[in-house]
Amino acid sequence: MTKARAVTVAAFGAADVMKIVEIDLAAPAAGEAQIRQTAIGVNYLDISQRAGAMALPLPTGIGHEAAGVVEAIGEGVTDVKVGDRVAYMNAGIGAYADRRNVAAAKLVKLPDSVSDEAAATLIFKGMTAQYLVKKTYAIQPGDLVLVHSAAGGVGQILSSWAKALGATVVGTASTAEKCAIALKAGCDFAIDYSKEGWVEEFMKITGGKKARVTYDAVGKDTFYQSLDCTAPFGMVVLYGAASGPVTDFKPELLNAKGCLFLTRPSVFPHNADPATFRANAADLFDAIITGKVKVDIGARFKLDDIAKAHDSIKGRATTGAVLITP
Repeated sequence: MTKARAVTVAAFGAADVMKIVEIDLAAPAAGEAQIRQTAIGVNYLDISQRAGAMALPLPTGIGHEAAGVVEAIGEGVTDVKVGDRVAYMNAGIGAYADRRNVAAAKLVKLPDSVSDEAAATLIFKGMTAQYLVKKTYAIQPGDLVLVHSAAGGVGQILSSWAKALGATVVGTASTAEKCAIALKAGCDFAIDYSKEGWVEEFMKITGGKKARVTYDAVGKDTFYQSLDCTAPFGMVVLYGAASGPVTDFKPELLNAKGCLFLTRPSVFPHNADPATFRANAADLFDAIITGKVKVDIGARFKLDDIAKAHDSIKGRATTGAVLITP
């Protein structure tokens, strides 16, 4: 048995429901690897799950992405070996820990030029951006793209990658300061969507042209305006709901707005198959190495301060990625 520290949630609620417990971690079972985690990523999905927005059995761990070093392997494992640097984002909930056992098929080896911190903060968000710009809508040179929450962890990656693919990128954010961050991330223009008339500002900036694709992670506060900003036969990609879920939507509105396409994708189905996951991860690592995607760690917290990390993200006090170190 190995001692490990892990965050557990016995009841859904505010950030203080997360407690750190010491557990006896068994040797990895057949097909598993035991990881000593060096860096852990935090996502808005974690906050929603901790708050009870999704039906998880209790008690539960929290977290989906981390990086570290393989310390032991179970019977039949050939994907990785002891000493390998690895990362994951779809190995089951429970990444908030200093050690854990995960299915070896869910791990990807890290190139020497991609740090543990970069991997932990980008493997989930970057893989989200990867399917958004390559699969959900394959961005082409010359496309006009609208990215909401462009100063956030996914938003910055999405904006810079779309720009590298040849798009003109208009980002939105909730403050002037965050608009400046969106511009630094690669947006050609940035708009404060908390102000009245931001749709008119978008149309003025683009000379009346609408977006071929709109990426919306905000949800309730921006969704109907997203429809107004998207060109006929264009696509609205609703991949998050930071401001709350969209309600009272009637599909006929898509016809009225110009025969729009609407999709609600998720990163997990896009990476369910191990071979596909590793190919997508290789695409992401190449984008990191070549500078298409940049590492932007906006805040660092220790595992003991995980409640503070959640509260900072929930209060939109952070920009870029949040990193947890054990």
